[in-house]
Amino acid sequence: MSPASPLPTPVILLTGFEPFGGDSLNPSWEVALALNGALVAGARVVSVCLPCRFGESLVLLRQALRQHRPALVLCLGLAANRAELSLERLAVNVDDARIPDNAGQQPVDQPVVAGAPVAYFSRLPIKAIVQGLQALGLPAGVSQSAGTFVCNHVYFGLMHALRRRAQVRAGFMHLPLLPEMLAGPADGRFSLALAQQVAGVRHALELSLRLANDLPLSQGALA
Repeated sequence: MSPASPLPTPVILLTGFEPFGGDSLNPSWEVALALNGALVAGARVVSVCLPCRFGESLVLLRQALRQHRPALVLCLGLAANRAELSLERLAVNVDDARIPDNAGQQPVDQPVVAGAPVAYFSRLPIKAIVQGLQALGLPAGVSQSAGTFVCNHVYFGLMHALRRRAQVRAGFMHLPLLPEMLAGPADGRFSLALAQQVAGVRHALELSLRLANDLPLSQGALA
């Protein structure tokens, strides 16, 4: 009897965005690039850079989903006003851009996917991830809104694309600024070093694969 063929290594699809809004860096892509090819909990990370553009970002995301058939998808984005690693709870079916994307598009009150549900929940153990990141000494929390710009556009598009593939874990995580993105000592905004962001995302991926259920902890918000 011939030996059985080894099972293929599961794939983690990790996406980040190109810079936008005048920045020369985007920590979401810097982190994703740093983890490209890494083995996490027996799975191989494949990193893809998405354009910060409505529509086009989803075309590339869907291509990556078809090509790699991942077991886990984590999309990363920048939230320059955040002071923590933010695990997003909800993806909502609306594009409402306060600023233009990198192609000059600025949709207002448009659906991400016409006829699709109002919202999707994350499939990641977001509260357990927050607890795990905090145990590493990293600032982390659950966010109730991914906004209505390209980050949420990609998040909703991801969850809609996977609506018939319930076995695939998927979600979105917002990252803060990198220190080198600050305007100077008086900038006042929070930042987190690349090495810490990479460690946090790696741990989030590991927990997403390892934990079957989330923790019943309160991570709600009053407003």
